[in-house]
Formats: sequence, structure tokens, C-alpha cells
Amino acid sequence: MPKQKTRRSAAKRYSVTGSGKVKYKQQGLRHILTKKSAKRKRKLRKNGILSPAETQRAKRLLPYG
Repeated sequence: MPKQKTRRSAAKRYSVTGSGKVKYKQQGLRHILTKKSAKRKRKLRKNGILSPAETQRAKRLLPYG
């Protein structure tokens, strides 16, 4: 069987943990940071974990993830 192609756009956004969860970088921390509170910016630094329904969709795009 030929190799499957990974969707490169998804590979750059998501990574799969050892237990099979899909993590991503949270949005909202690139610009216009002056009006955002320090608490909000601190919480945005953490990685997000996709919900189970979204995980199934993301894993279709990452065949080797």
C-alpha cells in the first residue's frame, strides 16, 4: 500500500499526545495584547485539548499522528 499523505496545515496546528489526545496552541495571543488582562493572557499560554468529537475529525487529517 502507498504511504498516506498528512494534511500539512493540520500537522502544523495539532500534535497528538501519548494517550491519544490532540493538543493545540490557543488563539488570541498574537496581537492587540494591551486590552487583554494579565490573567487572560496567562491562561492563553497553556495548550488546549480538543474535545472528543473534534479529536476524531483532526485525526483523520493526521494519519500517522
